[in-house]
Amino acid sequence: MNAISRRELYIALSAFVTKRTATAATTQVSRLPAPEKSRTLSHSEVLSPDRAPVTASANGAKRWNILEGVLATGEAIEVHESLQPAGIVPNPPHTIQHSELILVQEGTLLFEYDGKSEKVGAGGVIFVAFGTRHAARNAGDSPAKYFVVAIGGNAR
Repeated sequence: MNAISRRELYIALSAFVTKRTATAATTQVSRLPAPEKSRTLSHSEVLSPDRAPVTASANGAKRWNILEGVLATGEAIEVHESLQPAGIVPNPPHTIQHSELILVQEGTLLFEYDGKSEKVGAGGVIFVAFGTRHAARNAGDSPAKYFVVAIGGNAR
């Protein structure tokens, strides 16, 4: 299998970091059914956070569950958009049993992992490896919006 370049990764994932309004205005969008964690994703479709169920946390954060299922190649996948208002108490560090890509759409996240802390701004991508204990919090003065693509392991 050939390695994918950073450029190819950005191109492939660019659909996730476009403005929701542009997507809704220019594309016919599927309504999402209730998430089916065992749903096999065997055909192409367009999905939008605007039509996804939203979950609000007590701290003011919001999450839109966009996609859950199993790829035709066998990997579990889950995609959601998150919004963290400025100044909120973030989720505590946690360990994942899957791989994640976090695509920062707006604002700045402070990503803490393996004893390190790094700020990531709009357009940045965070890769979280299987088994990594980590936390991500809004490090700016405005809301931080980002997409999470979880693949493999317990992603579904």
